[in-house]
Amino acid sequence: MNDMNAIITVVGSDKVGIIAGVSAFLAERGINIEDISQTILSGNFVMMMMVDLSKSAAALDEVKKELAALGESMGVSISLMHEKVFSAMHRI
Repeated sequence: MNDMNAIITVVGSDKVGIIAGVSAFLAERGINIEDISQTILSGNFVMMMMVDLSKSAAALDEVKKELAALGESMGVSISLMHEKVFSAMHRI
């Protein structure tokens, strides 16, 4: 794993365009999607992505704020966390 990997989570009511909106945002910033998983749980859209920020000019904190704003505009919650922090939080 790369030091510039992060985990993005998207949760909210299912609607058309969520994946397209998040993917376009990432592509515009040179952020590559390494892995993606999405499902519908009790009518809620849930997506997790592993992304590589190594080729992005934007800082992690900047991307985090912009994703949160994008989520608000789309009516979903979007969060970004550095992969190392995510792994430490979810260690059993």
